[in-house]
Amino acid sequence: MGRTTRTQAILAILEQMYPDARCELNYRNPFELLIATILSAQTTDQRVNEVTADLFQQYPTPERFLTMTEDELAAKIRGIGLFRNKSRHILQTCRLLVEQYNGQVPADREALESLPGVGRKTANVVLSNAFGIPAIAVDTHVFRVANRLGLANSDNVRETEEQLMRRIPKNKWSQAHHWLIWHGRRICHARNPRCTECPLLTYCPYGKQRMKAIKTS
Repeated sequence: MGRTTRTQAILAILEQMYPDARCELNYRNPFELLIATILSAQTTDQRVNEVTADLFQQYPTPERFLTMTEDELAAKIRGIGLFRNKSRHILQTCRLLVEQYNGQVPADREALESLPGVGRKTANVVLSNAFGIPAIAVDTHVFRVANRLGLANSDNVRETEEQLMRRIPKNKWSQAHHWLIWHGRRICHARNPRCTECPLLTYCPYGKQRMKAIKTS
């Protein structure tokens, strides 16, 4: 089976498995998504949603965030990984949004990546989900699942993104990103992946090798 046909088959199965796949962070606008995504590094989306439920009600804009000190914001997001660093980055970002972008989140990759605490993955999440600009955000789930399935073959996050962009049709980038995340969270876990239950096992070099090792052990 050729690479293109194989990729199409994998994507078709993922789409069938996760027809409602979407960003699992709760947000109402680009600003809330930006802040939630910054908070989500090394933290589960569920935990972020618990914290932002009250936070976004009280502080819905960059201007409102800037009424807090770093210590005050840190206290509100305590329990989230790296909360002190994130507090500092978020307030620095809010200040730049107010001073340079009239309080609005820019729909531009270079501008987004110039904000404190915003790397390529976060920029891709915001561009894709808030602005509908095709992008593939390679988080730990996308990286793991894509390489296990052979959609990518790299130990480098950026190269994995580049390979996925070459192999997946552009009009499917954003949705494929969600399919891969959902698959990683629900079946293709980092530890103890549920290979025997996975409809993609036929196409998965990692899964086949793992099943073979289990049978011979």
